[in-house]
Amino acid sequence: MIGGIVMILVALWIYQSAMRAKTSNVMMWVAIGAVVFFVVQLGFIDVNLYILEAVRGGEGGSDYERDLTSIGDRKNEGGFQGFGGVLLSLYLELMPSIVGVLAAALIRVKFITKEPITVGNLFGDIKEMFQSIKQSFKTSSEK
Repeated sequence: MIGGIVMILVALWIYQSAMRAKTSNVMMWVAIGAVVFFVVQLGFIDVNLYILEAVRGGEGGSDYERDLTSIGDRKNEGGFQGFGGVLLSLYLELMPSIVGVLAAALIRVKFITKEPITVGNLFGDIKEMFQSIKQSFKTSSEK
């Protein structure tokens, strides 16, 4: 759910940046950015599954098989107790989206805006994106 919302925001961010940079094939770059975000996020989710299995691997024997239909609360099981468990849960939930945004930001800076890669350039235009979203919710009498 978080990844889907972030993907929409990334697509909007790339679209607005491409329009400001007057790039040709704007929709192609939006699609490339969204696909890169999605692929990187899926890759990190797969890495997170290996981490989860390593943490919980001691619970089963040689016939242990991960139950793919069990989606219950895992925070109270395995290695998820205490402060370290909270940090591990936060990592497993947020890192795929964060790395996906970084990958899309690199595509945006390198190929769309063609600026040098700096922290300011990587995350530029995010404030403007949220301001335009805010403006879109205002009625014509409020503007």
